[in-house]
Amino acid sequence: MSTNGLVDTKGQSGATKRRQYSEALKRQMVAETQVPGASVSIVARRHDVNSNQLFRWRRQLLPKAAVDSGAMLPVAVAPDAGRPRRTDREGIIEIAFGCGARVRLRGEVSSETLRQVIELLR
Repeated sequence: MSTNGLVDTKGQSGATKRRQYSEALKRQMVAETQVPGASVSIVARRHDVNSNQLFRWRRQLLPKAAVDSGAMLPVAVAPDAGRPRRTDREGIIEIAFGCGARVRLRGEVSSETLRQVIELLR
């Protein structure tokens, strides 16, 4: 077997064609990401679009405040249901996200770590 020959690894010759999306379709996809509880990656998959592209369209089409603002979410403090209170343990922070994720933090947690966890699950 000779390894001296050149191999075309492109598979096709010529320029690659890019898909074109109408402005109306871009706006529709961006609007779908604004529905409460919507996931940008799920909307992108549903339309067979890369999620990075959809994030770019969001930055282009939405007001800057809507894209960059850290949305404020309602917070409720709930009592421990059915569990006796113990005073000999460190504090616990429990955060339930709308997507179903729940985070429980025990002991001392740095504000930077907490911020990173919230950003990842938002």
